[in-house]
Amino acid sequence: MLYLSLTCLLLLNACVVSGTEITFELPDNDKQCFYEELEKDVKFDIDFQVISGGNYDVDCFVTDPHDNALYNEKKKQYDSFSHTTTMKGVYKVCFSNEFSTFTHKVVYLDFRHGNEEPILDSMKRTTALTQLESSCVAIHEILKVVADSQTWYRLREAQDRTKAEHLLERVTYWSIGETVLLFVIGIGQVMMLRSFFSDKKGSVAATT
Repeated sequence: MLYLSLTCLLLLNACVVSGTEITFELPDNDKQCFYEELEKDVKFDIDFQVISGGNYDVDCFVTDPHDNALYNEKKKQYDSFSHTTTMKGVYKVCFSNEFSTFTHKVVYLDFRHGNEEPILDSMKRTTALTQLESSCVAIHEILKVVADSQTWYRLREAQDRTKAEHLLERVTYWSIGETVLLFVIGIGQVMMLRSFFSDKKGSVAATT
């Protein structure tokens, strides 16, 4: 069983799928683009999510080598896009925050391209899979689910942490404002009371 597990883990890398995961800052009134040269008939997948900033939205568009729009969405918090290339060339993925005037965004991008090959060369045949091959496929699919779940939880944790930090900042400023207001009211009350006593002394001296 140990040999089976080690064999499957070693063979999980027998794929031609390439991927890039990045998290980047997108300043206000700015746009950032990423470029990838792809061959014809290659499938690519894009997943993105705004982790922090403003209303957690961003503009995204994807173009082919002839600048034809393949995907164009406005003010999206997160989305996924899949496409199979029809020509060889440089494909462009752009994120725009030009509609925002003072808030920058933090965006997560996962770009994958290529076709996944069978884990084992022997699996390319049309006959039924052996027990070893079936076990490798099952482990491979489970590991992919685990990796996707870890990515999802990592993004949720980053987004929740950002919200908590913003909430802490607002609570801190509100507490400071209330403290200052209490000091101002206290000083004002003391000054008002002192003015009452000083007026009484002046009026008594005038009557005598």
